Amino acid sequence: MAFGAAAQPATPVSFKVPRGACDSHTHVFCDPRRFAFWSGRTYTPETATVSETRRLHRSLHLERIVLVNSLVYGTHNSCMVDALRQLGHRTRGIALIDEHTSDAQLDALAHAGVRGIRLNFVDLGVPDPVIVRQRFQTAVKRLAGRHWHIQIYSNLSVVEALEEDVLAAPLPVVFDHFSGARASLGVSQPGFDVLVKLIRSGKAYVKISAAYRVSDHPPEYPDVAPLAQALIAANPQRVLWGTDWPHPGFIASARSPRDRHCIAAPD
Repeated sequence: MAFGAAAQPATPVSFKVPRGACDSHTHVFCDPRRFAFWSGRTYTPETATVSETRRLHRSLHLERIVLVNSLVYGTHNSCMVDALRQLGHRTRGIALIDEHTSDAQLDALAHAGVRGIRLNFVDLGVPDPVIVRQRFQTAVKRLAGRHWHIQIYSNLSVVEALEEDVLAAPLPVVFDHFSGARASLGVSQPGFDVLVKLIRSGKAYVKISAAYRVSDHPPEYPDVAPLAQALIAANPQRVLWGTDWPHPGFIASARSPRDRHCIAAPD
């Protein structure tokens, strides 16, 4: 069985990267002969191996990594855990769980280097604000005392629905990929002011990652700059950056209208 090589940087880094710099959002896709894909996946990715991960981050001069498990594995985190073992102390993980995930399994994930779970309020069709709040509150209770965080893949309507819950949450909350803000709508689009408020408050983080998901102007994505500038101006200590490597939504776009690499939290 042959697999294509994962994308690598085409140009060298031309500036000094700060010591300890972190890619806060990347993925691994293991050899399916060792780690089977979930039968309910909507696409099958090429592999993105640990050795390719190392090569990527050497090229970018990055010392730390956050691996986000992919929905192509369902709630099985074994591929990511294996990568955490190989990459060592400089790497942490974000798991996908459901109501069947036991406390013992959470303990084992923590021991492996997992420090959070991901909720998906985009790809799994959770438009009802009441359900959104219920799932978030369930996740907060499930992680009580673990010193983990909740990572959220959402659009801005979900940010609006969760405003008070995030402000009251006893653990950090991280919004992925500009929280789905559309670059074409600018900083005045509904809900972006709430995202800015949460970042300014220090109660939430946002990833200025995966510009290709929110921009209409590839390959440079200049229309995303005002969104990033507004978030950084609100609170630079709560702004994260990540590669979203190997860009599964972009690669899968020919097969599927959406990236579907994350899963909702337990009900």
